[in-house]
Amino acid sequence: MGKVLRVLKQETVLTVAWVLALASMALVPPDGGYRDYIDFDTLMLLFSLMAVMAGLQRLGLFRRLGEGLLARTATTRQLEGVLIFLPFFTSMAVTNDVALITFVPFTLEVLALADREDRLIPVVVMQTIAANLGSMTTPIGNPQNLYLYAHYGLSLGTFFRTMLPLTLAAALLLGLFIVMGPSRPLTIPSFPPHSPLDRSRLSMYACLFLLCLGAVAGLIPVWSPAALVLLLLLCADRPVLKGVDYSLLLTFVGFFLFVGNLGRLPAFRALFRQLLTGHEVLCAVLASQVISNVPAALLLSGFTENGRALLVGTNLGGLGTLIASMASLISYKQIARTYPRLRGRYLLWFTGANLVFLLALLGLYALTP
Repeated sequence: MGKVLRVLKQETVLTVAWVLALASMALVPPDGGYRDYIDFDTLMLLFSLMAVMAGLQRLGLFRRLGEGLLARTATTRQLEGVLIFLPFFTSMAVTNDVALITFVPFTLEVLALADREDRLIPVVVMQTIAANLGSMTTPIGNPQNLYLYAHYGLSLGTFFRTMLPLTLAAALLLGLFIVMGPSRPLTIPSFPPHSPLDRSRLSMYACLFLLCLGAVAGLIPVWSPAALVLLLLLCADRPVLKGVDYSLLLTFVGFFLFVGNLGRLPAFRALFRQLLTGHEVLCAVLASQVISNVPAALLLSGFTENGRALLVGTNLGGLGTLIASMASLISYKQIARTYPRLRGRYLLWFTGANLVFLLALLGLYALTP
């Protein structure tokens, strides 16, 4: 029982998703219509991308790239710029959580080696904001983008026209923070040599990633990269399958069931449509603060046809509270584990900085036609 309670505590969003799903079944008993609730294309794409990223991370590719960039820094300002913009740009391709899993521990190590632990909290907070905002740029940057892109049948052109202005504004705000920070001469310590990359596995993951991109673009059936990823990993790199976040996939299933059942209740359908109409962005931002932006996208998409507004709202909604984007918990857990005494200061810094970015970007969006 104690083990079960620990799992439930660690997977709060998963637990909430399935509690809601089971509760909704009392109102809409299971029947053949349940099959239509679940978006299997989104689940297969998520599985494929998470497996490929777990494989590349296991190879150490992202750490090597980061070390190569850091070796070229000469000042603390350059160092912070590299550390902050690494997750910003990599999250566009490898998702915000993978970017933070990769670069936050690396940042803690580098700042300690460079004797700049006084900048630990602001840099990690900005890394987290950067990963959440950089990931909004592409359909594969985070789970809600992938879901909304597939659910509303958005074209790549429509997606980029919607999100690129906000991405550019986010980059400018991050750059402003870096420019306003202190700058001192810096000597980066030499990193230990790595064993050679396994080029055959690197080539395999690169090809699988390209296939996933082809599925996102609608050039090939979604099931084909998913089947190939599963087959090749079972044969060539089975431990990588343990790195896939299956709880996220189950969370999606739980919310698919909950939203599908609510959508079959006339009273709920009318209420949600009335609240959302004309206020999609604000509703998505507010919902994300309480249930996180991925569940908010799953929930609200069942009650509005304005996919572009929901895309903006759930991405900007990742700013704010610590649970607004579940990826933010990755950074917090790293700080809490390594520097327990800094947890309170980190939360204050995190909340204040997130609110500044959220209000600034919401204001910019409100001013754009």
